[in-house]
Amino acid sequence: MVNLVIAAVTGIDTVNTPFGGVCEALGGAAVYSSLAASIFTRTGLVSVVGEDFPEDHITFLNSKGIDTKGIETKPGKTFRWKAHYDYDMNQAHTDETELGVLAGFNPNVPEEYKKAEYLFLANNDPRIQRKVLDEVKPKFSALDTMNYWISNDRESLVDIIKDVDLILVNDAEARQLMGTHNLVKAAKQIISLGPQAVVVKKGEHGALLFTDSKHFACAAYPLEDVQDPTGAGDSFAGGMMGYIASQDEASEATLRKAVVYGSCVASYDAECFSIEKIKDLTRAEVDARFNEFNSITQF
Repeated sequence: MVNLVIAAVTGIDTVNTPFGGVCEALGGAAVYSSLAASIFTRTGLVSVVGEDFPEDHITFLNSKGIDTKGIETKPGKTFRWKAHYDYDMNQAHTDETELGVLAGFNPNVPEEYKKAEYLFLANNDPRIQRKVLDEVKPKFSALDTMNYWISNDRESLVDIIKDVDLILVNDAEARQLMGTHNLVKAAKQIISLGPQAVVVKKGEHGALLFTDSKHFACAAYPLEDVQDPTGAGDSFAGGMMGYIASQDEASEATLRKAVVYGSCVASYDAECFSIEKIKDLTRAEVDARFNEFNSITQF
């Protein structure tokens, strides 16, 4: 039975970095986050693809224990994203976005998914996120967003933020959302809206977890070789939510460990192009890096 539902975009990516690239590769937040989450718990996807989406990709996701009943196939083309990175790997430069069947998507949540106790709403239109949240009604939910929705539909975004337990944003988005340059103030203001916790993603500089009275700083795992950071943020979120779901509770201690586990999975993702490093990632490998985190952060 599905324990964690992920509502997210499934896509086809073409990405180039100074170290190489991929063309027409399986991608999207749905893929990265579900692969990360599936390391820890049984995961189901709510998404949409076009008629051009290779059946082999569905077979692959199923082989990883990811339930794909919630992926709808619609007439038209699958969402596509073309981008490149310069030597500053914290910033992706979008060259072309083709929405395809994602435009006007109205998700249908499978009945069995509505019994899931955990939900991750990856970056998407807040109205789509709201529909899925209202149908699943989980015990614990997390939401990711981006500057586009903050600028263009802040009202709908704030409305759903009030009803979820965890928000994931990067530092610029947190400042923009709350209209303050100070991250601590921004996080406190977000929590005042209703969530239990806020995670501020800072790329190669790690992540910050804020709760009502405490905060926790997690460094990024130090990598010698970064090939492609595409999907690292989604892998981070999926790893976090997968771990929380596996523990079946969301205490302060669990949230802190979840941030570290998310960072571990994201670090593996950045070491290779596309999903090459995380597609066969094991819990033992993630635990090994988690233990390294524990060692390098003690003082």
